[in-house]
Order: sequence, then C-alpha cells, then structure tokens
Amino acid sequence: MKQEKFKVLLYLKKSSPDKSGKTPIMGRITIGRSMSQFSLKLSCTPGLWNPRESRLDGKSREAVVTNAKIEELLLAVHSAYDTLIERNRPFDAESVKNLFQGSMGAQTTLLVLLDKYIDGLRARIGIDVAPTTLSGYVYTHRSLGKFIKKKFKTKDIAFGQLNEQFIREYQDFVLVEQGYSMDTVRHYLAILKKMCKIAFKEGISEKLHFVHYKLPKQKEATPKALSRESFEKIRDLEIAPNRHSYLLTRDLFLFACYTGTSYADIVHIREENLFTDEDDNLWLKYRRKKTDFQPVVVLRCLATEPNRFYNRVSYHSTA
Repeated sequence: MKQEKFKVLLYLKKSSPDKSGKTPIMGRITIGRSMSQFSLKLSCTPGLWNPRESRLDGKSREAVVTNAKIEELLLAVHSAYDTLIERNRPFDAESVKNLFQGSMGAQTTLLVLLDKYIDGLRARIGIDVAPTTLSGYVYTHRSLGKFIKKKFKTKDIAFGQLNEQFIREYQDFVLVEQGYSMDTVRHYLAILKKMCKIAFKEGISEKLHFVHYKLPKQKEATPKALSRESFEKIRDLEIAPNRHSYLLTRDLFLFACYTGTSYADIVHIREENLFTDEDDNLWLKYRRKKTDFQPVVVLRCLATEPNRFYNRVSYHSTA
C-alpha cells in the first residue's frame, strides 16, 4: 500500500477563550488529501503558545504540565498511525483520529499494567511469592518510569508505542546511565517482556512486542566447591567468646553446610522445627520459603553439640 504524507498540526482556537482568558488547543491530522480535526482537551495562556514549536514557551508549571500532555497525545496519534500502517489496509485521517481517541480513553498503558501485576504479587506474599520477588518488579517499575520520563517526557507509554528501539535504548539506560550489572539488566528486560506478553494475551496490545529480542546472556560462572580441609579449618577456628557476630556467622554457615538449608530458611527455623525419633536421633523439619516443599533432615553431624548451633541459629531467627 502506498504511504501518503502524514502530518499533525497543533493550533489555538482563539475564537473560544474561557473565563480565565485561556484558549483551547486543537489538532489537525492530514494524510494525503484527507483531513480531520480534533480537540486536545487542553487550554493554555495564548501568550505562552509557540506556533512554530507547537508547545508552550518557558518553564512555568502551566508550560511544563501542558507540554507533557501534548507529548503524550502526539505519541498516541503517531502510534495509531503506525498501527494502521502495519494492518496494510487503506485508511485516512479520520481513521487515525478514531483509533487514537479510542485508545487514549480505554487503553491500559505499560506502567499501569505493571502496577496491577505488582498489586497481585503483593497480595500473594507469604503464600507463593517471596518479598524479594516483589522488590524486583517494584525496582523495574521505578527504572522504567525514569526511562519513559526522560525519553518521552511523559509519565507512561501505550503498548502501541513500543518498538525494538525502545527496548534497546532501555537496556542501554539501565546498563550505562543507571550503572547496573548485566544480570540486573537481564532481569529488568525479562519483566518488560513478560508485561508485553500479558498485554498481548489480554488483548491490551495488538502486537506481541519483543518476542524475538534476545536477552543479554547470563554470566557463566563455575561454582567453587569448598574443600574438606578448608571446611574443617572454618569449623575448628578458635573465635573469642566476645566476638558474637563472628561466632554467629560461622555457626550459621556450618549449620547450612550440615543440613543443606538456605539462609532464607535458616532465619525462620524455630524450636518446633527440631524433634527426636524413637532412637533419639535429632531431626530438622521445615518448609522451604521458595517452594513450600517440606524437607526432613537428620542432624547426625550435630548430634554431639546440637545446642551450640540451635541456640545461635534460634537467636538469629528471633533477633
């Protein structure tokens, strides 16, 4: 389909000022020979209007707020135009106006969808979601908000406005400007792609964005195993009784090694998690925080001094 010239012009309707003297801002979409006018539902002080830039001059509150809303509206207009181009069917200026006005009224934007998802996670904390999982989404929301504000001069963005350039520039923003590691960048981008997938499945987005965009590779690090000799050195190290934090750290580490328990689970162990069987063997029973699986571990390695470990671990759990 042949693409005709597309243009958006903004102007003031000076014949209809309100009681405060402000005049409505109007728009005109032109595609080839077709034309459609629309109201931005914004008004401004005529003296601040710059017709060449189609923006308000200065840094007053009125100028900053109004210009941000104009940016958001123009992005929606161009997004509607791009969507109609992708459909590869004939359309005119009126089609663009109808699409962008309908989307502005009912469309769920990127950060709004992420907000809703975060609310859902927050309600599931303690059930099947860990607080650290929630914080990852919150930090991603914060990072995306900063990027959108800097790049588009607006608070949010519609899914129709997303493209490959957006995710590439966002990756650079997180990596270079925010100075985060590649693993953090990968995590943020994975959440962004997840939101796009949800938007497509729920009919919020007509396109599945970033489906072919490859996430940065994770660092491949070979896990280092602790030798038996090194373990025994740590175990037998003499630590002064008054170095309580050193003793606690060492014993938490040894307890984790003996039982295979993660730090996140150790800090929730209580006296009721320990029990003895009919042969006086000491056992540990607890629920894993991440999966809710219930391991049962025999504490033979701690049989000679269970109180040393339990008392310190229990103290750390309740501190």
